[in-house]
Amino acid sequence: MPFPNTKATEFEERFAAFQDARFGICVVNGAAALEVALRAAGIEAGDEVVVPAYTWVATALAVVYLNAVPVFADIDPNTYCMDPDALAGAVTDRTRAVIPVHLAMGIADMDRIGQIAEQHNLAVIEDCARMHGGRWRGKGVGSIGDIGCFSFQSSKVMTSGEGGIILTNQTELAQRCQSLVNCGRKEPGYDSFDGWMLGWNYRMTEFQAAVLLAQLERLDDQTRLREENAAYLSRRLEEIGGVRPLVRDPRATRVAHYEYLFRYSSEELKGLLRDRFVEALIAEGIPCESYNFLAHRSPLFALKASQYPEARRRYGEEFDPKQVSCPVAERVAYHEAIYLHHPMLLGKKQDMDDIADAIIKIKTNVHELL
Repeated sequence: MPFPNTKATEFEERFAAFQDARFGICVVNGAAALEVALRAAGIEAGDEVVVPAYTWVATALAVVYLNAVPVFADIDPNTYCMDPDALAGAVTDRTRAVIPVHLAMGIADMDRIGQIAEQHNLAVIEDCARMHGGRWRGKGVGSIGDIGCFSFQSSKVMTSGEGGIILTNQTELAQRCQSLVNCGRKEPGYDSFDGWMLGWNYRMTEFQAAVLLAQLERLDDQTRLREENAAYLSRRLEEIGGVRPLVRDPRATRVAHYEYLFRYSSEELKGLLRDRFVEALIAEGIPCESYNFLAHRSPLFALKASQYPEARRRYGEEFDPKQVSCPVAERVAYHEAIYLHHPMLLGKKQDMDDIADAIIKIKTNVHELL
């Protein structure tokens, strides 16, 4: 099978340019993108990699798969992305990389994260699985750190059912990623780095690339519409009380809005628990979720030293979530965060009004739910 093939090559080039990166490498999924990125960046067994506590578990598992050690950092209460101060406090003499996650409708503080990474000589691998089209200070996410990783899984704003892409501006990193994706081969175009690498078949199919090329054509317009509707909905929510939109960092010059995230305050609704509020909002015809997004508390994060022995030094024989203290992330996961999925932002202003009006109705009649 030729690699990366015709359609995949075209998509790599076009999506990389769209996000301001020199190189793109298509892969089978977003989790594989993270794993390949870590390997290409030189992460080895026993190295520590700082990840946010509030993220899909694949961010941390990609580290584990290398027999490296994920270290969880707390999040910023305004954006729900990694708190740079927590990152700085998590760095040890074994830390080799950081994976900031651009979450839902927030972009991590790439200025401070970059400064901390430079100070400690850390690789920066952006997890952009939810931020297709996002821009920080006018520059596409995924092209700001050393490597950026995107997912095209079925729920994403761009999807080929499964799939992913790695972006970088560094020639050698790009070549190492291409080799790792293509079973460790070194072929013309990606054969100038030293040595050989143990790779896997992580190649994307031509059909997936063709689907993504079609979706890339409409990403700009859809991103713009989601931003407009999200801004309007935020203005409506700010007038209500008890619910508040996340704070948008002015340096986030474009946000993709994989999900619209807002904060819930039970104290302002007479103590009504968040999950009861979510049930009421769903009953009013507004699909929403309040799922637990803590990587270290996911049952999928079943880390045991018998399988990944380098974890023993930090976590002992078997990982226990109680070993992680990230109070902001815990509060957000169990009490605050409510999600509206991205298709809801492709409607009209009236649809945003319907969401706000349903919330007002619940607040007005909260006594019936207590």
